[in-house]
Amino acid sequence: MSKIVEGRVERLVPQSISYPEQLPVVARKDEIMRAIRENQVIVIAGETGSGKTTQLPKMCLELGRGRMQRIGHTQPRRIAARAVSQRIADELQTTVGGLVGYQVRFNDDVTDQTAIKVMTDGILLSELSRDRQLKAYDTLIIDEAHERSLNIDFILGYLKRLLPKRPDLKVIITSATIDVDRFSAHFNDAPVIEVSGRTYPVDVHFMESDDDRELGLPRQVSELVDSIDAEVYGPRGDVLIFCSGERQIRDLAKTLRGRDRLQVLPLYARLSNAEQNRVFNRSGSGMRVVLATNVAETSLTVPGIRYVIDPGEARISRYSHRSGLQRLPVESISQASANQRMGRCGRVAKGVCFRLFSEQDFLSRPEFTDAEILRTNLASVILRMLELGLGDVRDFPFVDPPDGKMVRDGFRLLTELGAVDSSDTLTPIGRAMARLPVDPKLSRILLDAAKRDCLNEALVIVSALSVQDPRERPQDKRAQADQQHARFNSDKSDFVAWLNLWRYVEEQRQALSQNQFRRLCDREFLSYMRIREWREVHHQLVVSCRQMSFRVTELQGRDDLYEQLHRTLLTGFLGNVAQQDEGRRFNAARGRKAQIFPASGQYKKPPKWIVAAELVETTQVFARQCAAIEASWLLDTNPTLLKRHHYEPAWNARSGRVMAKERVSLFGLTIADGQRVHYASIDPKVSRAIMIRDGLVTGNVRRPPEFLKHNLKLVADVMDLESRVRRRDLLVDEESMVRFYDERLPIDCASAGALDKWLRRDEKAHESLRMNREQVLTRDPGGEVEAQFPKAIAVGDIGFQLTYQFEPGGNRDGVTVTIPRALLNRAPRYQFEWLVPGLLRDKVIAMIKALPKALRKQLVPAPDVADALLDRLTAKDEPLAQALSREIKLLRTVSVTSEDWLQVEIEPFYLMNIRVVDDHKKVLAESRELSALVAEFRSNTPVEVVSTRNNLERVNVTRWNFDALPKEWRGKSAGTEVVAYPAVVKEGSGQLSVRLLDYASEAERQHRLGTAALLLQHDLKTAKYLKKQLFIDNASKLSLAGAGLERELMVDAIIESGLWQLLENTPLPRSQAQFEQVQRDVSARWVPHVLEVGNHLTQAVKVASEVRSLLARFGPAEYPNAKADMNQQLRQLFDPERLIETPVEWLTYYPRYLKAVLSRAERLPAQGGKDEKSMAMLFAQLERLNRAKEDYPGIEALCPQALRFRWMLEEFRVSLFAQQLGTKLPVSVKRLDQQWQSVETWMIENPR
Repeated sequence: MSKIVEGRVERLVPQSISYPEQLPVVARKDEIMRAIRENQVIVIAGETGSGKTTQLPKMCLELGRGRMQRIGHTQPRRIAARAVSQRIADELQTTVGGLVGYQVRFNDDVTDQTAIKVMTDGILLSELSRDRQLKAYDTLIIDEAHERSLNIDFILGYLKRLLPKRPDLKVIITSATIDVDRFSAHFNDAPVIEVSGRTYPVDVHFMESDDDRELGLPRQVSELVDSIDAEVYGPRGDVLIFCSGERQIRDLAKTLRGRDRLQVLPLYARLSNAEQNRVFNRSGSGMRVVLATNVAETSLTVPGIRYVIDPGEARISRYSHRSGLQRLPVESISQASANQRMGRCGRVAKGVCFRLFSEQDFLSRPEFTDAEILRTNLASVILRMLELGLGDVRDFPFVDPPDGKMVRDGFRLLTELGAVDSSDTLTPIGRAMARLPVDPKLSRILLDAAKRDCLNEALVIVSALSVQDPRERPQDKRAQADQQHARFNSDKSDFVAWLNLWRYVEEQRQALSQNQFRRLCDREFLSYMRIREWREVHHQLVVSCRQMSFRVTELQGRDDLYEQLHRTLLTGFLGNVAQQDEGRRFNAARGRKAQIFPASGQYKKPPKWIVAAELVETTQVFARQCAAIEASWLLDTNPTLLKRHHYEPAWNARSGRVMAKERVSLFGLTIADGQRVHYASIDPKVSRAIMIRDGLVTGNVRRPPEFLKHNLKLVADVMDLESRVRRRDLLVDEESMVRFYDERLPIDCASAGALDKWLRRDEKAHESLRMNREQVLTRDPGGEVEAQFPKAIAVGDIGFQLTYQFEPGGNRDGVTVTIPRALLNRAPRYQFEWLVPGLLRDKVIAMIKALPKALRKQLVPAPDVADALLDRLTAKDEPLAQALSREIKLLRTVSVTSEDWLQVEIEPFYLMNIRVVDDHKKVLAESRELSALVAEFRSNTPVEVVSTRNNLERVNVTRWNFDALPKEWRGKSAGTEVVAYPAVVKEGSGQLSVRLLDYASEAERQHRLGTAALLLQHDLKTAKYLKKQLFIDNASKLSLAGAGLERELMVDAIIESGLWQLLENTPLPRSQAQFEQVQRDVSARWVPHVLEVGNHLTQAVKVASEVRSLLARFGPAEYPNAKADMNQQLRQLFDPERLIETPVEWLTYYPRYLKAVLSRAERLPAQGGKDEKSMAMLFAQLERLNRAKEDYPGIEALCPQALRFRWMLEEFRVSLFAQQLGTKLPVSVKRLDQQWQSVETWMIENPR
């Protein structure tokens, strides 16, 4: 203060300060004033009513203090600060705001003339930020220090450090008679002056009987109240009963109500003002029973109490650093608290205190209640200390130093809020938080709200959370209150409910007069005083935010407000997020379990994720003030707190990176799982190893560099070689290839992108990463691998691709031949049984070893036998078993039949796997049986896939009006080069087409037939003439009928046959000009040639009629086999289709063949078994031809050797059954065998 101000103060100080003589502290006035003069710190201990609070400031003023500086006087509560300042002012005969002033959170009634400043301890703390040495004061009175609040303990610790620097500063600590020695010791054994209170004697009754204690609290209390009412313990008087909480108050009230002359009055902090006033303003007669929480222990003095009933329990707030919960357990109170309760009944007369526990129990209890600093979160204290630069909190001189775990937990919360960094240093956010006069969690919310443009909404919510809930719920009108309050609720957020209530209150306050607004509050169960306090806190925070240059706007209604506001709330309440477990039960942060508080708007329909303003443990853990949130909002609230677990790292060829799944958790709660992230930024070493192993070594790279293409080709070649030779020891192991790349790649190369950059940067990099054959081979396999295991198998002019797999037990183990669908009909029937040279020996050995034991014993050792057999065999389109049987017979004279081979079972890989693909190489089917595939894909248009790709094909051809036909056409099907042969083809319906055929011989045959039919189309007039010349007499017609033949079919066949025969030695036409030339060449010779053929066949038909007539005379059971054979022979000789392609040379022999049949029929009765034997010889030869026809339809027309064999069989019939007629060529079984060998040779050279 300046000298001018000092003069003003001096003039305001009364010349004589008076003291109420009845106050106990006045009796010790001289002693106290002397102690103040002689000591820097003194401790005054006295009970309530001793006068220490109001008289000590006057004594300091009388001592001359408070002139240049002020006398500071702290109170734990605002209401006390106001009341004390008024009382002191009255006693000094001045007004508040002059010599005596006060300052609380919302009011500052202090002027330059103020010498005595009464304030809350929070105000004194706030002044430290701008007055570190408290130079504004020469005296500080710390009142009610026994309450040991956080603020008081912090002030006492701060003063401990400050006093050596301020020897002029006097400190007076006042306390109830509770642990005053601790205060003295804290200030270097400061003197203690004890002042007695104005009390009467109190009788204490302990409940020693176990039986009494087992009665239960309601009955114990009920019996005591009845005894007091009956004046058992003295005159009737008011009773104060201490309860542990509101529920216990309700239970006891229910028990006591209904008694005559008894008023039951509850008292707890959440009561409305009106209900509290009923306790302090006596009305009516009768004994009053006050049911109070421990708020009546020290904070409030209930007048007129004569009896105290103390169950010895209280709900005490305790913070658990392990769970992070602010717990409210019911605990046994300390001895000091029990004595405080006892003192409530000795104020007006002799009192009685009933302790519902034993004396031994009392003596075993702790002497004092733990200071608040030992049982609460220290974040706000630590933040203030850091902001004031007071050093390490662990070194701060607290009266009771907090446990190190509690300190660490306080720092943990500040870290969670972003107020401190990893080194526990205050961050810019923390400095800003310290400037706001609210809890750290709430200040953090305001800072974030300013950024998200939702500050005004946050101010409403933060201020609401800083005061008592203004929504009142009177015990007798709870349903009505809940109904009134329900309109403000939100089904998503209890915080939004505060905004709804605020809007309503503000609208009504502005629209109504003050008295009207008060009445509305009473009517709608809203506390007028708490709403005013809410508004005052809101106003103060608005001022603070504006001082920090934050923009405060009106309440908004934008679309994203909910999300932005609740993201903001998360910054302060991040530790209170929870995930739904089941129903209303939630898994909260750090392994806690919680349940939504029943009063919450989210109680009925719990969301999946919530954030709560607080988690409080009473009977269970409740989440209070809840809101629904999205888990994704937690990802960017405070990323430093997220725990990221990465698992299943795997190479991703598409991105060229190692990607891992990420599980993101916050305080043990999984908020995201399964998202893929780039693993190289997390663990580059492991990523590099995975890229090498799963990317480079396997070739799983989207755009492989040149070196990798080269290396993969080497590896593929060796793997193919292994599959061919059926062994897995030629390719180096995976570790060798991993080591190759590991030794050459830079340590920071952990992705395809990094690899590309390095390759572009270093010209030699590509070459250093190229492998050579020796680096991928364990050893040289040697031998002629290509010859033994070819990559293709040649079938005529087509090369079918072969692939090899060595996968024992696999469906494709062994050799696979790929056949385009268009070429399936050209696949050889038996050649694939011979596999490839490199596997044939092993297959033959396996087949020999699998023969029945009797045969197997004659073919040992099997490898030697196999070698000898293969020296005599050449792979061809012949059943392998058949070839082996033949050579085994010659080599070992052992007869192995086809039935023996049917019993042989060998590994599936010894059978060629046949894969059929379409033109796009898509696999259509696979089997190890070619016949099954042929049957599945049998088609009348064997090259339909090929033919659709050319312009040669025609249908409904009636004249040569198409382009010239090449002898062959070349194209591709499924990557295989295909050769096809164009021809004019006579379809089954008689229609002519131009088609591509698979084989040159078949095309030649079909083109000759087609050309003959086309010539016939061009000269229908001549054909009509010829029809009138053949089989026109009655005898011929009768012969045809007798032979079972149709004249029209026979005539058409003979006419067309004539054209076919005339084309035999004529080059077939390939163009229109050639066709016209052929037409001119054959037209003159056609008629005589047909008539000549008709003459031979007329004679043959006549004999055929006689044969049919003779065979008809035999009974059904006579000579069935012979009759069937002869009838079959007749059908074959006169089949119209066969007649067309029968050379004229053999047609001329038809009469003789028919005479031989007639002779056989006539001699049947005399032959006995001779005919059967002859048939057996014949059938053995016929069987060969029939089997060949199955593989080669039309083989007689395609293969000259087969055609000759066929007519040799007719001559063989003559020699067997009518030798007297003679044959036109030498024929015997031996000659037939020789001829058949030439047929087989042709089939091998012309595989189908």
